[in-house]
Amino acid sequence: MAGKLNKFETPSSASSDSDTELALELGEQVFLDDEDYSTRAPASPTTVPNVRPYRPPSTGSNILKSPRARRVRTTSMSQSNKRTAAESILHADRRTIYTAGRPPWYNCTGGQEVEPFLIGICGASASGKTTVAAKIIESLNMPWVTIVSMDSFYKVLNEKQHQAATRNEYNFDHPDAFDMELLSGVLQRLKEGKKVEVPIYNYVTHSRENRTKTMYGANVIIFEGILAFYNSDVLNMLDMKVFVDTDADIRLARRLRRDIVQRGRDLEGVLKQYMTHVKPAYQSYIAPCMAHADIIVPRGGENKVAIHLIVQHVHKQLQLRGFKVREKLAIAHIGQPVPDSLYLLKDTPQVQGLHTFIRNKDTPRDEFIFYSKRLMRLVIEFALSLLPYSERTVETPQGFSYNGRKCDVEKICGVSILRAGETMEQAVCDVCKDIRIGKILIQTNQETDEPELYYLRLPKDIKDYRVILMDATVATGAAAIMAIRVLLDHDVPEDHISLVSLLMAEIGVHSIAYAFPQVKIVTSALDPEINEKFYVLPGIGNFGDRYFGTEPADDERD
Repeated sequence: MAGKLNKFETPSSASSDSDTELALELGEQVFLDDEDYSTRAPASPTTVPNVRPYRPPSTGSNILKSPRARRVRTTSMSQSNKRTAAESILHADRRTIYTAGRPPWYNCTGGQEVEPFLIGICGASASGKTTVAAKIIESLNMPWVTIVSMDSFYKVLNEKQHQAATRNEYNFDHPDAFDMELLSGVLQRLKEGKKVEVPIYNYVTHSRENRTKTMYGANVIIFEGILAFYNSDVLNMLDMKVFVDTDADIRLARRLRRDIVQRGRDLEGVLKQYMTHVKPAYQSYIAPCMAHADIIVPRGGENKVAIHLIVQHVHKQLQLRGFKVREKLAIAHIGQPVPDSLYLLKDTPQVQGLHTFIRNKDTPRDEFIFYSKRLMRLVIEFALSLLPYSERTVETPQGFSYNGRKCDVEKICGVSILRAGETMEQAVCDVCKDIRIGKILIQTNQETDEPELYYLRLPKDIKDYRVILMDATVATGAAAIMAIRVLLDHDVPEDHISLVSLLMAEIGVHSIAYAFPQVKIVTSALDPEINEKFYVLPGIGNFGDRYFGTEPADDERD
């Protein structure tokens, strides 16, 4: 991947202040209650607090605009299974972080992906499918598990069907009541590791709500529904098929309690619907699906032996899947020429002077922060200069014409890789008026040395934006590759991503460029090597620790 090294003439710089805090509570599948943001955390539903990221006020010369985003409130899917989640949660003063992240789901090229393990749970109405799913999640005792309910995919009713539904005369148990095409598409995207929007069905009004549930990135997907095995396309996607077989009298008693207490229906209407639609549908469509089952679970969630067998099989399958990324990246592409996609800030005396301050181990923290901010501003300005511009003529106050240029990109989003990348948010806010900011939390597993995804918060329409992905330093490139993979999974075009960093190791640049050749890689300095512990040499030290004043480390790791 030979090519020239692109240089940039340094503009004037300015310093700015930034102190950003984000309140998180992770451990479950969460979503937001409007269209602005998507959120993904390890799934199994719990309540999360309001999440309001601080967006610093715009200062300095604002040269680019991006549509203003509304701050939104995070809501929950349900209150179940909190005990398992609580065991893996670390609480701090203002943060709650899930301590079991998602390991790499792709190989070192960023391409080939590990398919999530998809479990289908079928059974009659009120047979205990959801309970079995919850028991499986509890027994798996792992993050990144999500439940998709077939009930979310009921078709939108027309006026005549809606009136029939209010009279308990519409057959919700017939295959034609479900949007099988949408259901199949959503499961397929989840299997491919893509972000999806799942409808929310309102059982009281018999309609879909305006908002949707955003799901992304599960290692295990549990799909449950009365006709989970009915559609052949869906059936072929399932890695394990479980049928929950419960006595008919117990199912009827549960349905009466649920529909009367939870859904506000009357006894006569519930019985009428059961005898007219529910019972015939079970005999005609649901019971025959039992023939497709790998495991039949009598008594539902009370059957501990069956749950244990299912969980054992899932754990075994997950052990056979997965990639080791960082070790392979550290030895790949050695001796390769500089890639075309690398853009290096011109090494002027000013830039050298800033690096002298931030690389010096004796530089006090306040000076380290000050000079780091100056360098961040230069690198962000450089990255913006690489966007497309077109000629534009304006009239000056003196009545003369000036032939200048205007940026052709109107929608720009900054995404920081926490925590060090968060330090660059102020710089991008200073030069992009009202820019939207996303966050991705990636940390290294100390036992495996692999990067793990813990949390992300991105605009729901991020696919329509040019993304400036920010991380203070890049060593092997493993964290950056994971973050880029997340953006691609959210349908951001590869050539719409610019990775911006203060310092990169050569091996990290090669790894990123090889995996994603269309991503622009922007930095102020390129260090020649990393050691056997994946530290950058000569490096800056641990940038996050030095910037935030936390426990110091010897060298810098990405």
